[in-house]
Amino acid sequence: MKKACLICGILTLIQFGGLYAQEYSVIDRRAIKHFEEGEQFLLRRQLDEAMYSFQAAYDRSSDFFEAYLRHAQVLLTKGLHERSLEIAERGERRLKADKEKQFKGRFGWLMVQIYLGMGEFEKALEKMDETNPHLDESFLASENYQKSKERLDFISEHLKSPLSITKERLPEPLNRFRLQYFPVLTADSKKILFTKRDGLHQHDNEDIYVSYYDGESWTAPESISKTINTRYNEGTCTISADGNILIFTSCDTPDSFGSCDLYLTQRINGIWQKPANMGKNVNSRYWDSQPSLSADGSVLFFSSNRREGFGGNDIWFTERLSNGTWSEAKNLGENVNTPKDEVSPFIFFNNEMLFFASDGHLGFGGKDIFVSSFDGQEFGPPRNLGYPINDQNDQLALFITAQKDYAYYTQNAYIEGRPDSSFLYRFDFPKTIDLGEKIIVTEGRVLDATSGKPVDARLSLVNLANDSTMYEFRSDGMTGDFVMLYPDDQGLSGLYVEKKGFIPRIYNVERDSLKNRKNLSIELDPIESGKNFVFENIFFDFDKADLKDESISSLSRLAKFLQEHPNLRIMIEGHTDNVGGAAYNENLSMKRANSVKDYLSKLGIAEARMETVGRGDKKPLMENDTEENRALNRRIEVIIL
Repeated sequence: MKKACLICGILTLIQFGGLYAQEYSVIDRRAIKHFEEGEQFLLRRQLDEAMYSFQAAYDRSSDFFEAYLRHAQVLLTKGLHERSLEIAERGERRLKADKEKQFKGRFGWLMVQIYLGMGEFEKALEKMDETNPHLDESFLASENYQKSKERLDFISEHLKSPLSITKERLPEPLNRFRLQYFPVLTADSKKILFTKRDGLHQHDNEDIYVSYYDGESWTAPESISKTINTRYNEGTCTISADGNILIFTSCDTPDSFGSCDLYLTQRINGIWQKPANMGKNVNSRYWDSQPSLSADGSVLFFSSNRREGFGGNDIWFTERLSNGTWSEAKNLGENVNTPKDEVSPFIFFNNEMLFFASDGHLGFGGKDIFVSSFDGQEFGPPRNLGYPINDQNDQLALFITAQKDYAYYTQNAYIEGRPDSSFLYRFDFPKTIDLGEKIIVTEGRVLDATSGKPVDARLSLVNLANDSTMYEFRSDGMTGDFVMLYPDDQGLSGLYVEKKGFIPRIYNVERDSLKNRKNLSIELDPIESGKNFVFENIFFDFDKADLKDESISSLSRLAKFLQEHPNLRIMIEGHTDNVGGAAYNENLSMKRANSVKDYLSKLGIAEARMETVGRGDKKPLMENDTEENRALNRRIEVIIL
C-alpha cells in the first residue's frame, strides 16, 4: 500500500507533462531503452531497480532530461530529499535555450516539491515565483496546481508571523530507548507515561512505561504494571487527571474485536486492576487506538479506521454513562474529519479544546497539529497551530500540561529517509495561542474523621444554577489523595464529597475558597446517631421560606443519601441571623426547615423519617457582626437521629 502511494506521488508530480510519450529529449536508443526499462520497473513498484535504470539513461546520454526528472522524483518519494535535489539541479543546469520551454517548468515544479519536503519553505516560495512563467496553462488550471498554490500561499502567510518556541529533548534518564512516543502526563505534571517499542518491525513489542518527577529530575522509566503490560502490544494511552483511570491500546489480544482495541483499568488502593476491553460500543472490527480522556473522565476521544467514517482514520468519541458503561461511539463530524487521516486526539483539561493531527486540512506538509473548539453544540472548524510547531514532517502526539507551560510531543529521527528512532521532546507553549479560561487545580486528601484512614470518595463539582455535574473525580483509596481540574468560569458551583457509610461533606466553591487549594483536608464522619452537618448550598430569598432553584443539587444529593441508607432518620434544623425579632426568626427558620422536608418528601423520602425544628438565631456559628458572618449563620443543618 505504501509503495502504491509512492507511485501515485510520482505520477502527480509530473501531471502537467503527462506520461512520457515516444518522443524524448534524446535520440540515443540505448539510453531510451534504459529509461523505458525504468518505467516498467516503476510500474512493478521496483523502485531501486527503476532508479538504477534512470541513472543509466542520463549517464548514457547526459541531456536526457526525462531521466533526470524521473530519478529525482523517485528519490523524493523515498524521502531522500538532498539526493533528489542534487539530481534535479544537475539536470536543470544542462538545459539549453531550445529545451527550456519544454523542461524548465518541470524541473522548477519538482524542485518546489523537494524544498517543501525539506522544510525549506522560503526557497520553495522563491522557486515557485521563478517557475510560474514556465508552466503551461492547462497545468495552471489543474487541481494539482491549485491545491499546491493554496498550500504555498498558506505557508507564505504563516512565515510572516512565526511562533516563538524552543524545542528541547527531554533529559536522561528519559529517552534511554531507541523508540519512545506518545507522552501523556498527569495533571500535576509529576508523572509521565509513554509507549516504549522494542524495534521497527511490525510485530515488535510495545509496552507502557512511566517515570516520576521528584522536583529536580525524572526517575528511570519502568514498566507501569505487569497487570497491564503483557506479551501482547500495549501502548498509546491516556490517564485521568488524578492518575487513577488508564485507557490504553492493546493489539491482537484474545478478547479483541479488531486488530487493536481500547482497554480500561483503574488504580484502586494504589494497585492497577486487571484491564477490561471497553466493549463493542467503543471498539470495532477495525483499528481503534490513540485515546484521550477528558479531565473529568466523562468523554473519551480516539482514532479509528472503521468504515462508517469519512475516510482513512477519523476522530471518534464515546461518553461515560451514569451506570459506568460507555455510550456507542460517534464520529466527531465533518468539521474535524476529512477523507484523509485524523489521528492522535488530545482534549485539553478544560474539556473544550481538541487538538489532533491531520493531513486532510490545509497545512505545511505531512500531518499538522490542529485545534478545534467546542461551542456548546459541536467542535468547530479546526485551526492550524502554525509554524514552527508544524513543519514539513508529521506532527503527532501533542500533550499540553494543565499549567499551560509546556507541550510534549514525539520527534522522529530519520536515516535514508526512513524513521530510525523516536524521542520525547517538549517546547514552551506560546501564550499567543488561547487555551481558554485559567485551569483551577484543587488538591487534597479525604480521610475518615474518626480513624484518620484514607477514604475512596467521589468528589462531584456541580453547577448549582442548573444542577449539572460538570466534573467528577475520585480520591485514592490508599492515600486519600485527589486532584480536581476545572476551568475558572463555572459560576456558582458546589463540591459534594460522598462515600457510602459516611456523612457527605458539602462545600460552596467560591465562599469556601476552594480554588487552587493545595492541601485541602476533607474529613468524612462515619454515620452515627447525633452527628450533624451544615447542609450547604440551600438558598432562600430574603425573608422568605421558598427554596431557590440553586438549592436543587443539594436537595437531590440528600435524597440520594437517605435512599442509600434506608434506616436513617434525620432532624432538619433551620437557623437565621439576628436581624429581626427572636420569635419571627424562629418561625422563619421553622418554615425553611419544613420547605426542605416537603421537597425531600416529593423526592420519595417518607415523612416519618424526617423531623424539623426552627432554632431562629439561638445557635449562631459566628458572631453576627458582619454580613459575611450573618450569611454563614443563615443555614440548614441535618442531624442524624
